[in-house]
Amino acid sequence: MAAFTKLQVLNTVEEQGMITLFYHPDVALSKEVLLACHKGGARLIEFTNRGDFAHEVFGELVKYTRAHLPGMKLGVGSVSDAPTAALFMQLGAEFIVSASFKSDIARVCNRRKIAYMPGCGTLTEVGMAEEAGCDIVKLFPGSVYGPGFIKAIKGPQPWTQIMPTGGVTPERENLEAWFAAGATCVGMGSKMISKDILANKDFQGLEERIRNALELIQEIRT
Repeated sequence: MAAFTKLQVLNTVEEQGMITLFYHPDVALSKEVLLACHKGGARLIEFTNRGDFAHEVFGELVKYTRAHLPGMKLGVGSVSDAPTAALFMQLGAEFIVSASFKSDIARVCNRRKIAYMPGCGTLTEVGMAEEAGCDIVKLFPGSVYGPGFIKAIKGPQPWTQIMPTGGVTPERENLEAWFAAGATCVGMGSKMISKDILANKDFQGLEERIRNALELIQEIRT
C-alpha cells in the first residue's frame, strides 16, 4: 500500500516540477540510483515497467526507499492495464503512469486514491482523463507535440495540468520553453539517467545532474 496520500504526491509533483524515470533489472544498482537521486534532492521517481520481473525489483526498491530515503515517492510507469496497476499498488506504488489513457486504470487508481497520470495527445483525451479523475495528464511523446501544444490547451483550459515526457532535456533553453508554455512538471528519463551513467556507475555525477536540474527548474519558475 502507498505510504503517502494522493494529495501529498500531487503537491510534491507541483513543488518539484520534475519526475525522473528509469528502469534497470539489477536491484543493487537501482538502489544506488535512487540514493543518488535522493541526495540530489529528487523526491519523485518513476520506475518504468519494462522488463521481466520488474514488479519484483520494484517491490525491493519500495522497501529500500521507505527504510532509507525519507520523503521519496516511488511510482511506476509503462502500465498498460488495470491488473498491472493493482499489482504495483499492492507493492507500494505512490503513483501510476501510462503511455495512453486507460479508463480501467483510472477506476482502479481512484478506488485506492492513487494519483494516475495518463499519456494524452489530444484535447479530447485530456478531457476524458480529467473526467475520470486524473489531476495531471502526461503529454507523450513530448518531442512530437512540443511546448506549443501545452500553450494551446492552457488557453481554453487553464485548469489543466500537464507533464511533458519525451523530448525534455535538462538544458535551460529546453526547460524554459516547457515551463513558459505552462507545464506543471516535466518527466525525464534517459536524458537524465543516461546509459553511460548506469554503465559507469557514475552516481556522483547523477546526483549533481539531479541537483542542477531541480535548481534550474526552481529558478525558471520563480
